[in-house]
Amino acid sequence: MNDFFRLPLGRWVEDGVDYITVTFGVFFDIVKIIIATVSDGMNLLFTSPPFWVMLVIFALVAFVARGWLFSIGTTVSFLLILSLDQWENAMDTLALVLVAAGIAVIISVPLGILAAKYQTVSTIVKPILDFLQTMPAFVYLVPALILFRIGDVPGIVATVLFALAPGVRLTELGIRGVDKEVVEAGQAFGSSPGRILRQIQLPLALPSIMAGINQVIMLSLSMVVIASMVGAGGLGKPVIQSLSRADVSLGFEAGLSVVLLAIFLDRLTASFGTGKGYFRFIMESFAVRGRSAEGESAEAANTTSAARNEPAELTPPVR
Repeated sequence: MNDFFRLPLGRWVEDGVDYITVTFGVFFDIVKIIIATVSDGMNLLFTSPPFWVMLVIFALVAFVARGWLFSIGTTVSFLLILSLDQWENAMDTLALVLVAAGIAVIISVPLGILAAKYQTVSTIVKPILDFLQTMPAFVYLVPALILFRIGDVPGIVATVLFALAPGVRLTELGIRGVDKEVVEAGQAFGSSPGRILRQIQLPLALPSIMAGINQVIMLSLSMVVIASMVGAGGLGKPVIQSLSRADVSLGFEAGLSVVLLAIFLDRLTASFGTGKGYFRFIMESFAVRGRSAEGESAEAANTTSAARNEPAELTPPVR
């Protein structure tokens, strides 16, 4: 024990949280109502229809994403979840994951774009992301519980904070990885920064961005299970119950359901990044738009160089 000096850092943080709770209580109440409304609506969407309706929908989505083999695997996986009597918990977990991951993506992708555009933003954001990634997952539950009370909302807020980092990092990495000559060609053509971002940088950085979204969803799923400790529903409840009762069978069944749900979400979101299945047409449309803008910019730069009797440094436009 250190009798010489004790830094009251925890007390300072607690005082800060108390101040925020009192000063911005109305704001957090509004946020809680909004998140709870969205979460309840999403939960109703997944739990209201009969299981066979949702099973058909999941199978069709899987077929569109990756083909018939993934569709069969998805059907078998969800039938196994149903046979383990974890269907309702799985739908609750899926709803929570989609809400939390959606909020995290809405925050992380624009923040990653800003970090790629402005070095100052990147310098400020990086240590914050390092802090969020290294902080133990259970610590997020404490302030979320104080600010939003018990229920789904503190679990969703803690999940958003926990899953935010990879979306920001991989979005920034993807934007920075776009060839600078392509961007300069767009600028030479007279394209606005917004058009360059929409038609050149985002399409070319889309695989990296989708990889970040995939990681956001996977982290959200892992955190939503832990968030059951503060009242969030889903598969985390039987997991916590199995720990308290040392019930191996219940823990294994709930854990297996989490694994099957994670595999489904991982393969599904990976389809957007790899362009497999019918999603390939969507990915190719983005890529074609990016290549078209690249080709137009290169052609304009070559024309400008020829008018100035200067050698063109860009490659011929892609047709």
